[in-house]
Amino acid sequence: MIGIVFSMMMTISSCEEDTASIGKSLTSNVDLFTIATDTFDVTTRSLPVDAVISKSTYGYLGRIKDPETSAYITSDFLTQFAILENARDSLFHVKKENIVSRDDNNEIIADSCSLSFVLNGYVGDSLAAMKLTMYELDKPIEEGRKYYTNFDPEAEGYIREGGIKNNIMFSINDLTKNDSIRNARKNSPTITINLSTPYTDKNGKVYNNYGTYLMRTYYEHPEYFKNSFTFTKNVCPGFYFKTTDGVGMMAEIYTTRLNVIYDFLDDSETELYYDNVPFYGTEEVLQTTHITNNKEMIDEMAKETKWTYLKTPAGIYTEVELPVDQIKLGHENDTITSAKIVFQKMNDKTELSEVLLKDPTTLLMVEKDSLSNFFENNEIPDNITSYLASLNTKYNSYTFNNISSLINYLYLKKTEGGANFTTEHPNWNKVVLVPVQTTTATKTSYGTTTTTVGAVNNEMSITSSRLVGGPENPRDPIRISIIYNKNK
Repeated sequence: MIGIVFSMMMTISSCEEDTASIGKSLTSNVDLFTIATDTFDVTTRSLPVDAVISKSTYGYLGRIKDPETSAYITSDFLTQFAILENARDSLFHVKKENIVSRDDNNEIIADSCSLSFVLNGYVGDSLAAMKLTMYELDKPIEEGRKYYTNFDPEAEGYIREGGIKNNIMFSINDLTKNDSIRNARKNSPTITINLSTPYTDKNGKVYNNYGTYLMRTYYEHPEYFKNSFTFTKNVCPGFYFKTTDGVGMMAEIYTTRLNVIYDFLDDSETELYYDNVPFYGTEEVLQTTHITNNKEMIDEMAKETKWTYLKTPAGIYTEVELPVDQIKLGHENDTITSAKIVFQKMNDKTELSEVLLKDPTTLLMVEKDSLSNFFENNEIPDNITSYLASLNTKYNSYTFNNISSLINYLYLKKTEGGANFTTEHPNWNKVVLVPVQTTTATKTSYGTTTTTVGAVNNEMSITSSRLVGGPENPRDPIRISIIYNKNK
């Protein structure tokens, strides 16, 4: 009997333990937490920027008078030219003996040569009379160096003495052209520079134009055209385009194209054709924009305490101090699942400012101490320490929907940093809002479209916005909204 009773007791005990276990397994994990919410004030200030990394999808050329400061913003542009690896056979693909264009000594020549800027757009007056000077570089721009917008090729000795120096007068809407040409270029305006004038190379050899120099060098040294590096080193280091006169227009250059035109016969020597060989300056090779801005005026604007600025190029960012300690106080063991912050744009521009000073379309939020490294290392936002937000034109605001990972990251870095961490790292809880341009790629698979960011560069066009905020903000405060998961 004792054995039977013991057996029954064990069975009952076992059943009770199993029941308790089953009860826990059927309970949702959500029931183990409670949700709490809170909001905290955020402080901001304007941060003047002297120069930024010059890497950009576009180049910029022109001069605008800033209606906010009455100061002049000038952009100059440098480019090299790209040749795809081992694509030299697709350049001057014609047999040398089939080239019809010849000089009196029966040497091959280019019939014409020109350089064109294809514009992505412009701001200002399309009829503004502008003047640029085109300089030939004496040597390739040094590799491995990070080029900022204060890099001046002329001041640093990169201009070739005795090389190409062309002065060009132009306007976006060139009234000297007939209506058909101007209408054809309306949606894709171009600026063209004639290079069909005599050219002297570094060895003192004279050619009828720059295109002939390229052609003859190609047939004498095809190895120089193997790729962009060999071409830049041995043939064409690049060109610098400087705004030397005029005001009222800033052009955004999509690509630069160097054109070489000559005539040739087909292999049967019966049909005459002409060939237009292009060399492209694109973001795949080195392009830099040199910005001249009024630093004193920028610094004065940044002293404003009743709002903050976003101003490009190389102008003003907005610094944000996140109340990380307040957010985590009493919630050290809780999980932050959401942290939302909205930056409201002030909508009070003058009519002229609306035309010339567009609002930045995209903002990058990045740690203040990591700002330079982000652009120098060509980083992409990771949604942990860096984020993107777009302008919502309906609500005139930029919204970062969830920076909870950033709050958790900053708090962890502080707690693990030791007693002197905040003294040694005074910017530990500060981020910066930076106007940027992004390059994206879209992919559709099984009916689902995804967009990925491939590159993030400083906004180099002329933009300006005022944001609610500042040390003495008279309006509603900027707040960050937090959602916690509290352990029961």
